Amino acid sequence: MGAKWLEVLKEAAPGIKRVLVIASLPNAGQQGFLEALEAAAPTLGVQPVKANVANASDIERAINGFAEQPNGGLVMLPGSAGLYTPDLIVGLAARHRLPAIYPYRSFIAKGALMSYDTDIADLFRRAASYIDRILRGEKPGDLPVQVPTKYDLVINLKLARALGLVVPLQLLSLADEVIE
Repeated sequence: MGAKWLEVLKEAAPGIKRVLVIASLPNAGQQGFLEALEAAAPTLGVQPVKANVANASDIERAINGFAEQPNGGLVMLPGSAGLYTPDLIVGLAARHRLPAIYPYRSFIAKGALMSYDTDIADLFRRAASYIDRILRGEKPGDLPVQVPTKYDLVINLKLARALGLVVPLQLLSLADEVIE
């Protein structure tokens, strides 16, 4: 997913050269996302800049400092402090005109540019079949591990235009929802 977030962001904003990665690095679950993002960055011509944040003031300091240089973008990793301050992080990205992608669809309602995340409803539907199988006597340990197979891409075209971005038709065609 980390590589995909960076790829989608670069496709929507091809001029970015640096990406601020909002993370809470003590969160071990973020390491895989971060490693994938860092591995994809050279191919995409982007330099990732990690911001280890724990609270709103860390987020504000990181974004304000990063935005002092041009050609930047922003990726927020899931489970970071940004989850608890969506208005702040989305507002700062907009104020500094940073194209940004978030791992939660709910950020779109706050005015975010893009989100790419797991289709939660699909996970719940699939979980129901597992519950049914368990209630019919199958042992949970005998069931195969399920991974997400459906993802949602949402693009806020209104904000893209405000940022001066022309989102490619190919990317728009992949979107599950486009906000006009």
